Amino acid sequence: MEFCPKCKSMMFPVKGVSQCRKCGYVKEKEAKDGSLVSRSERSDREVTVLEGETAQGLPTTSVRCEECGHNVAYWWLRQLRSADESETRFFKCTKCGTTWREYD
Repeated sequence: MEFCPKCKSMMFPVKGVSQCRKCGYVKEKEAKDGSLVSRSERSDREVTVLEGETAQGLPTTSVRCEECGHNVAYWWLRQLRSADESETRFFKCTKCGTTWREYD
């Protein structure tokens, strides 16, 4: 936290500099070695879209499918009840696509 040297109010970051909201004093940001700090602009975030088989982005685990007997399935968690209840784990067989849930 930085304070204004003129009026002793708190300085706020505004477009790469620190500025006092009370008196308008502006101070360039400096690194610990005394040099000015430069900031690069953030680019827009990239969004990955999974088309077709969406299960391909899920983690897998070793669990037996009751339908086909295959031993590998995708898994994910969902909060189905109130926040104080535990999450429910779902599985989807990588071979036949059967989906089931784990009961505690």
